[in-house]
Amino acid sequence: MHHWATYPSLDAAAVAAADYIAEAIVASIGARGACHVIVPGGTTPAGCFTRLAEKDLPWDNIHWYPGDERCYPTGHPERNDVMIAEHLLSRLATVHFHPMPAELGPEQAAVAYREMIKGIDAFDIAFLGMGEDGHTASLFPGNAALQETTSSVVAVHDAPKPPTDRVSMGLATLRQARLRVVLAAGPAKAAIIQRIREAEVLPVNQVGDIHWFVDTACLEHATQAGRG
Repeated sequence: MHHWATYPSLDAAAVAAADYIAEAIVASIGARGACHVIVPGGTTPAGCFTRLAEKDLPWDNIHWYPGDERCYPTGHPERNDVMIAEHLLSRLATVHFHPMPAELGPEQAAVAYREMIKGIDAFDIAFLGMGEDGHTASLFPGNAALQETTSSVVAVHDAPKPPTDRVSMGLATLRQARLRVVLAAGPAKAAIIQRIREAEVLPVNQVGDIHWFVDTACLEHATQAGRG
């Protein structure tokens, strides 16, 4: 089941998402002594990252992992870890970040990252992005990577947007996460939000229950589209 929380703007939704994630981090550390968090790339999470970095959290007990990575050289401006570093990691006093070695290519990177995360039974939080086609991480509709339902990390080829080669957390990993959060905003996301609410089979609808933080414009446009 999806859980929907609506706010008047992206900024307000980002603040609320940051508060929610911070509370979940504290609870995870209290229960298990550490918190393992999957984080997204893209532009939408930037404000949430900034707010999260302002929190007084036990940073030494938090470990961060990208949900996916683009197969560009290390330091390339279009890599997700560059965006995550700019808006989150660079603002923290203590950083435990585990980048995906996507510069090695999809297959080799997937093998290396499976080995790196094999000791994690379940991620505590999967903070995910969502594209206008319903993809999440780098799991795109109709892509072969979606069929690898038992692999913790998958190689992605033929992505419909550049670069075509990527590496991504697999459906198995996202489904096993203890908590999943998506932040989405703007009328451009309205059509896909409507399809999600109608339970269409999309990658983001295959990962399990999600706590959605959306802005009013996004949801209002989705509602209007559903009435059309």
